Amino acid sequence: MIAIPTTAGAGAEVTRNAVITSPQHLVKVSLRSPLMLPRLALVDPELTLDLPPELTASTGMDALTQLIEPYVSARANPMTDLICVSGIHAAARALPLAYHNPGDLPARTQMSLASLYGGMALANAGLGAVHGFAAAIGGMFQAPHGAVCARLLEPVMRANIEAVKKVPRILERYTHTAQLLIGNLHVKAIDGASWVHDLCSTLQIPRLGAYGISEKDLHEICTKAAASSSMKANPVPLPLPLLREILSAAL
Repeated sequence: MIAIPTTAGAGAEVTRNAVITSPQHLVKVSLRSPLMLPRLALVDPELTLDLPPELTASTGMDALTQLIEPYVSARANPMTDLICVSGIHAAARALPLAYHNPGDLPARTQMSLASLYGGMALANAGLGAVHGFAAAIGGMFQAPHGAVCARLLEPVMRANIEAVKKVPRILERYTHTAQLLIGNLHVKAIDGASWVHDLCSTLQIPRLGAYGISEKDLHEICTKAAASSSMKANPVPLPLPLLREILSAAL
């Protein structure tokens, strides 16, 4: 099997994952097998040049999320750290450029690399609460995965940063993430969450309420998210009341 991505987002070309949705059961789950790992991945950024801005934004935010979550993951390791740091730095600068100028090949190249790195990182270090929520929402609503991740990334970062204030090792990771995103060594961890908020505004990512999600859905989404496999790699456990606050903040 040869995998040729035409977006810069999922990094599926270097994973053994597939996603299956059962509309009648309102469930979206991952199917995983070594047999689904491509023998060869051909990553050509020129294939992404015709992506419209909306898809560039949503898939690009998926790539960025899949670099940040493995970097702060409970399963992070030295190998994934290297590719996450490089990918976060690349995506933070290239995504706005690719969004505003779709024909910018250097920016598209950096985003293709970031997507590739994100796939490698999640396959080896897992993800976190953002993707735990996204899995539940993807089964229940017709909502673009990347856009959902984009709007959840900021409140999840804020919740995790607050929860790890007394865990220096993880807090340092969030501080470094902020430094990579902003390009400034003197920022704090929480500044990274604010930067993500501003980027979502720049990319015109809709809030979750635009997809029909409302307060009445919060309990079911949070219950499903808490049981998801991605949630297990979140840097700290998040109780249901906090999950509800996170989700409510993204509406």
